[in-house]
Formats: sequence, structure tokens, C-alpha cells
Amino acid sequence: MQITSISTPTSLETVLERIFAIGRITRSDQQVLMSTLLSKEDLNEKELQQINQIFDRIKRGLLKVVD
Repeated sequence: MQITSISTPTSLETVLERIFAIGRITRSDQQVLMSTLLSKEDLNEKELQQINQIFDRIKRGLLKVVD
């Protein structure tokens, strides 16, 4: 299994916006977010807040995870 990494903040922003817009997250999206969080890249406050919102919505069952 290959984990994709986000190379630019714009890419991360695009992924986050799409997840919020459609109300679903793919396993690939989830891997990208985890990889971004675990990378050495600095995330701004807004990005961290959005990522936390996504994982909170997954835990609460408000965001559907699809393959």
C-alpha cells in the first residue's frame, strides 16, 4: 500500500474543501490527512482545525468513510 503525501498547502486545502463539500472521505483521503499530520510540514491553525473537524465527524458518524 502506498501512502500519498501532500506537497503543497493548496493541495491540502483542496482535499479538505472536497471532503466538507461532499460529506464523504475516501480511505485515500484519510491516508493523506494522516500522512500530512505525521509529516514534518508546518500546518497553520486553520488547517489543523479543519483536520480535527474531519476526524471528529468521522468518530461521531457524521462523515461517511467510503472506499
